[in-house]
Amino acid sequence: MTLTPLTPAATADPLSTTPAAAPVRIKGADALMDALHRHGVEVIFGYPGGAILPIYDALHRAEAKGWLRHILVRHEQGGTHAADAYARATGRVGVCFGTSGPGATNLVTGIATAQMDSVPMVVITGQVPRAAIGTDAFQETDIFGITLPIVKHSWVVRDPRDIGRIVAEAFLIAASGRPGPVLIDVPKDVGTEEFDYIPVQPGSVRPAGFRVSPQPEARAIDAALQLIRQARRPLLYVGGGAISSGSHGQVLQLAERFRLPVTTTLMGKGAFDENHPLSVGMLGMHGTAYANFAVTECDLLIAAGARFDDRVTGRLDGFAPRAQVIHIDIDAAELGKTRVPEVPVVSDVAAALEQMLERSAGEDSQGRTEAWLDRINTWKQNYPLVVPTPEGEIAPQEVVIALRDLAPDAFYTTDVGQHQMWAAQYLRNGPRRWISSAGLGTMGFGMPAAMGVQTAFPGEQVICVAGDASILMNIQELGTLSQYDLPVKVVVLNNGWQGMVRQWQESFYDERYSASEMTGGMPDFVALAEAFGVRGVLINERATLRTQLAEALAHPGPAFIDVRVRRNENCYPMVPPGASNAQMVGLPSHPELAIDTSRQCGSCGATTASAHLFCPSCGARL
Repeated sequence: MTLTPLTPAATADPLSTTPAAAPVRIKGADALMDALHRHGVEVIFGYPGGAILPIYDALHRAEAKGWLRHILVRHEQGGTHAADAYARATGRVGVCFGTSGPGATNLVTGIATAQMDSVPMVVITGQVPRAAIGTDAFQETDIFGITLPIVKHSWVVRDPRDIGRIVAEAFLIAASGRPGPVLIDVPKDVGTEEFDYIPVQPGSVRPAGFRVSPQPEARAIDAALQLIRQARRPLLYVGGGAISSGSHGQVLQLAERFRLPVTTTLMGKGAFDENHPLSVGMLGMHGTAYANFAVTECDLLIAAGARFDDRVTGRLDGFAPRAQVIHIDIDAAELGKTRVPEVPVVSDVAAALEQMLERSAGEDSQGRTEAWLDRINTWKQNYPLVVPTPEGEIAPQEVVIALRDLAPDAFYTTDVGQHQMWAAQYLRNGPRRWISSAGLGTMGFGMPAAMGVQTAFPGEQVICVAGDASILMNIQELGTLSQYDLPVKVVVLNNGWQGMVRQWQESFYDERYSASEMTGGMPDFVALAEAFGVRGVLINERATLRTQLAEALAHPGPAFIDVRVRRNENCYPMVPPGASNAQMVGLPSHPELAIDTSRQCGSCGATTASAHLFCPSCGARL
């Protein structure tokens, strides 16, 4: 299901439905509303304040005309996460508002979250009047300067006549190439100044230096196909770029044509059906054992829209140490940044895979990968994801599996922590139905993200999986759920800890649990939810887990489900810091299946216990 953008009125007067024969004299804020409307914006998430009031005044008029809908969040950070998730779920640009000073700085974490995960978002802030800029006026901050490292581009509107052009540039830049957030800072008096407005149509401007996304070079595509034809142990490694490009169909076709096992990153979940026999699930720090073994043993790694993030690679010199690499990415800066590929392909993932499919039409794997797939299936059988014995307190994994069974087609958002990794391990989401903060790892992301998804898809089931520590980061957004009757279901795996912090302190800090226990001063979540007008549910018995979950999921409005789970459960498998992906902890022992990470140098014969790329004795490439 996709949203249909509003059809822009090609040359319409911004304040009427009749064609405009000449410029129309209006205020800057009304011009902004018209420009947003022309770019198909339907929903804006935001919070008003003094410097942005002219824009909210114009928004009031735009809402009355049915152009836009505004969702009043309880904190500006919640607005950015909601706009972010709206964009991830729909594939369109998300939009949020914030006022100057603290309103603008409250947006920063959400902007950085979108930047790290390549999410298209237009952030519009109010600013003090032009004459007051630089005088330390009330609620003045240089949000343009503050956000320079975490946006694709930004503008301060000095002249209202530039509004149409700036908005057109903003949407183009946010959504093109590698997507990302942009910022438009609007001084208060720019919003109130009248001028002769001439609308700027979407796509009619090109900023200076703007480059159209490159098409893949035929030479690179042919080189990539040649490596695939030669490989005996290939692995298709799929990241968020495949989601952004909508290339899940091409990923499936390529995998089935050449019988390629497929692993996904946290951002790439949904790009390949994890119920498919070629799927090996997520790789990396808390990925499946068989995905991490596969990446260690493969002879060809085909990276499609992935950036070799450190949580994926573990120790870099132990990541795919035996493999040649094909790297497909729309951002040329990612190619060779951490791993130099044998075949770099600068391209949108969908375009590159489509060309690979066209140029290999009629081919198949000719059985080259069957022995490799058999070995991976053996790993799957011997190193499955393990659910603890069903005794004592509810295991958090049991809750996630129950959700998967009860709501297999839901949109899932998560906060950040152990619950996020359990959700990533056990849920099986389709494209754009997995919404999680990956690069920045932002606690408090999940519930406002769910608001954004539910606003985009009011008829769909949206579930937020959170932890008892992370949910408190933006707990006030229960008020937004209640006000707009957004039927989001928030499921909290409540273990009384900052779970991932506790796990690291147990494993790497000699069990010194410094400032990670959350049992003191915690609210009664059920009572708190109901105080906001949201249904609250407490689950603490395994016998009623599925029944209570099913009843809560069927509730027609928002619900907050507090599930008390085992306090000290750890999330495994886990790649310890400084280890290679094959050196996971938390696995059953199968010595006959263990991965040999030692390497012998062909030049000097020395053997090293770690999977180095270069011999520590003579420096030769291994």
